[in-house]
Amino acid sequence: MKFSDISKPSKDLLNDDYTARERPVPIGVTIETERSAAGTLSSKVGGKFAYAGLNFDKVQAKADGLQCARDLPRPLRGVTFKANKGADLGVEYTAGKITTTGALDVLNMSKLSASTCASVAPGINLGGDLGGLSSYNVGASYATGPLFASVTTASKFSTFNVGVLYKVNGDLSLASSTTHTSGKACDVLAIGGAYSGLAGVGTIKAKVGSNGITSACVVKEVAPKVNLTASGSISGTDFSTFKYGVGITM
Repeated sequence: MKFSDISKPSKDLLNDDYTARERPVPIGVTIETERSAAGTLSSKVGGKFAYAGLNFDKVQAKADGLQCARDLPRPLRGVTFKANKGADLGVEYTAGKITTTGALDVLNMSKLSASTCASVAPGINLGGDLGGLSSYNVGASYATGPLFASVTTASKFSTFNVGVLYKVNGDLSLASSTTHTSGKACDVLAIGGAYSGLAGVGTIKAKVGSNGITSACVVKEVAPKVNLTASGSISGTDFSTFKYGVGITM
């Protein structure tokens, strides 16, 4: 597990699919379209493929640049490259139960960062992240039965982020994301849930954020290994802020 994934279970429920985010699958072609409140449409096309013995895990074309990631044999687990305003080169190394990552903007020779995460016991992960000399944080996660909880720090330990996921049963899961600082004991960022008990409908997800935005989406497998995602969001009861998006993953 990477440090960036230490809160993954609760983050995925509260973030995935609401903007038709892609899920890597064997063929790995994704098409995403989103409509803004102003009526403009934005699209992204992505894919994954193998070439010369290397697996390119993600190649995505969009308006602000090209992203590319590829997997290499263990223990050098992955090398990523992202070209936008800079050129970020990343590497991931796994040894036993410890995963270490590093990233550097090779174009500007800046943005050096590194992280390490280790599985110290069944269901328990500990990690740390170093962003140059200006940022350093730690995190931990714990999973037991239907409960998952994680704590990560931000802004040099001045903020604590808590993620919780609880699987009520095989069809229903609930999640929350909160922050805690000296100035505010508890700030609820989002509360949401996912329900997959309606076979003819697919997975229904909904969440409410502290910014007053309510979001919902439905993910349906319309053919073998082909998922259709429809999502929408609205701020309060102001229908002029309504946005919707549609995504297809093959």
